[in-house]
Amino acid sequence: MDTPMSEPVRTAPFAAFEWMLSMRYLRARRKEGFISVIAGFSFLGIMLGVATLIIVMAVMNGFRTELLDKILGLNGHIAVQPQESPLTDWKDVAERINTVNGIRFAAPVVDGQALGSSPYGAAGVFVRGIRAKDLDNVTSVAKNIKQGTLEGFDEGQGIAIGRRLADQLSVHAGDSVTLVAPRGAVTPMGTTPRIKPYKVAAVFEIGMSEYDATFVFMPLAEAQAYFNRSNDVTAIEIYTDNPDKVETYRKAVIEAAGRPIYLIDWRSRNATFFNALQVERNVMFLILTLIVLVAALNIVSGLIMLVKDKGSDIAILRTMGASQGAVMRVFLITGAAIGVVGTLVGFLVGLVICLNIEAIRQFLSWLTNTQLFPPELYFLSRLPAQVDVAETAAVVIMALTLSFLATLYPSWRASRLDPVEALRYE
Repeated sequence: MDTPMSEPVRTAPFAAFEWMLSMRYLRARRKEGFISVIAGFSFLGIMLGVATLIIVMAVMNGFRTELLDKILGLNGHIAVQPQESPLTDWKDVAERINTVNGIRFAAPVVDGQALGSSPYGAAGVFVRGIRAKDLDNVTSVAKNIKQGTLEGFDEGQGIAIGRRLADQLSVHAGDSVTLVAPRGAVTPMGTTPRIKPYKVAAVFEIGMSEYDATFVFMPLAEAQAYFNRSNDVTAIEIYTDNPDKVETYRKAVIEAAGRPIYLIDWRSRNATFFNALQVERNVMFLILTLIVLVAALNIVSGLIMLVKDKGSDIAILRTMGASQGAVMRVFLITGAAIGVVGTLVGFLVGLVICLNIEAIRQFLSWLTNTQLFPPELYFLSRLPAQVDVAETAAVVIMALTLSFLATLYPSWRASRLDPVEALRYE
């Protein structure tokens, strides 16, 4: 009696034998060493590409955040400038603006340029006259006093200067700095420069080299006298609770001022600088993405060579009952494994470097005996890195997607291989 033939049992997709074959193909034997080398370079390319992308994006984010914090910490988020007539009513205007919801404080200031000199050097400086209570509210200065004190700032003729300026002039708290302003007293012979020595009451360090090397804070009344401002001010600097929403305060500030004024916010004042940073960041992202793309193309070439080398194996698998889908999945897993492992290792390497970026910079500076990322060029005293979760996730997803897409064509080609043709010349 004939027994009925049983239907062939189909294995589920991504069965154990498919994973076993894929892992076996990843561990190339001696005669397949060249394929293993290509796979290794593909892994290294994706790992380095992902790590570099994460590090560069984190450093660019860190630069933007640090610079933004330093700029907004020292300068107001909105500057009120006079129209039609000088700001002689600055006290009343500042008090009215202080009552607006969302305004932390409004600081009347007198700004001017001068030459700062000592027996040991000279440098151009930016002088800002400000009241003591307002300077105490500028936490980037008040909380970063390295020498001296701001106590009694309004009572005397002391000034506060940046750390890099103090080093350049070789002065400390208690020493004197002579300020020379081009516009001084008007005489029959013309305008003479105003020269006056000031005692250094405090030395601050914000951490932004440009500010630490140029800013000088002076009592408001003294600055009015020094720059011949009589009873008016240059502007009123307004500090808000949320710098990103400065537009929402404009109408209320104009109404509270009660006089013709012109408003300029921090985005307008620093638009060119931050636009340049954004362009540089986007270009770096595109350039570094090419590293990942090249590594993905290496996966394609490596898999195509592997398929060609394993032609007889594929033919035997097909004659033993393996479906086209099973063969395709075997090579899909092989190629994707390189991309996934490379991406994950690159992700971890990138995070570790980002968390220790400043220590690595200092070590490399010591090793090469050079100053990497000099603050004179990059503005900041330390190298910042801020990892953005969404951005990092986008980099990882992009690398995984490219790695997966790179495996599709070689895997499809393997599944379409004709067993008869493959075995004919074996």
